[in-house]
Amino acid sequence: MKLDRVLQYSQAYNFFQWVFGRHAPEPGVVFLSQRRVYILPTRHGLSFGVAVILMLIGSINYNLSLGYVLTFLLAGLGIVSILHTFRNLAHLYVSAGRVAPVFAGDTAQFELVFENKSDFDRHSLDLACRGARVSCDAPARAHRSVALPVKAEKRGWLQLERVTVDTRFPLGLMRAWSYVQPDTRALVYPRPDSAPLPPVHSDSDTGDAISAGAGTDDFAGLRPYQASDSPRHIAWKASARSELLLTKLFAGRTASELWFDWDQLPAGMHTEARLSRLARWVMLAEERGLPYGLKLPGVEVPLGEGFPHRERCLKELALYRG
Repeated sequence: MKLDRVLQYSQAYNFFQWVFGRHAPEPGVVFLSQRRVYILPTRHGLSFGVAVILMLIGSINYNLSLGYVLTFLLAGLGIVSILHTFRNLAHLYVSAGRVAPVFAGDTAQFELVFENKSDFDRHSLDLACRGARVSCDAPARAHRSVALPVKAEKRGWLQLERVTVDTRFPLGLMRAWSYVQPDTRALVYPRPDSAPLPPVHSDSDTGDAISAGAGTDDFAGLRPYQASDSPRHIAWKASARSELLLTKLFAGRTASELWFDWDQLPAGMHTEARLSRLARWVMLAEERGLPYGLKLPGVEVPLGEGFPHRERCLKELALYRG
């Protein structure tokens, strides 16, 4: 039992646990205690140490008093740099911030927040994850946010992997590092393809005419002009006042209602191609201000419009398991 406790508080034991053990996301705030910070000399630090040893040998061989002074001065400088490099990273608090959804193929920006509760600044903190690397400073008694870019290769949830936080401050002779894995993930939507909106036909069962236009019964407001808008619907007087080309919106029985149905897509399309096509249609319908709904096997999102409705549809597409 005593041996287990000694190993538990050993730097080598913690290091091998991090390197070879399985790592689960850490919820909440991660505290970089002394046992989680590792330190080793850099290549420049090793060269510096060899140079100090050679200077010491030369001073002993030739009995150089000033050589002793310079040698021990440099040796003391190197020892003090170990303390400052270790202190620059230890006792920091790391937590996960916000991360916005992205489309497959784009880069997700994971926000990490450093909290420095000490009375001195922390300089030159480097973060690395999956080839991406960013740097930041953590002022004394303050929070500092940094965005870590991670490539989103496929749709679904993208879990942030283990992040290496290291520093070589102040002289670059030592490298102190630690590992953190905050419990944060990004939602990755399917990559939209380049297909246009599908043609819309009238519904003979209900007798309601459904067209691709925006309706012509009641005036509903104005929006910025789009290339697909009819010139007859341009609000010339309002455009002259605002110096921005505006289009009139109408609502009524003939307002467009679009249903994006999984079963209406070509039978030969693969799952990912279907999801990309539906994501494209959702984006186009939202840009044009058209009400739309989504039908997937086992899932139906009713007609709606607006940013929350778009996010709900895209989330259903991102998390679809066929």
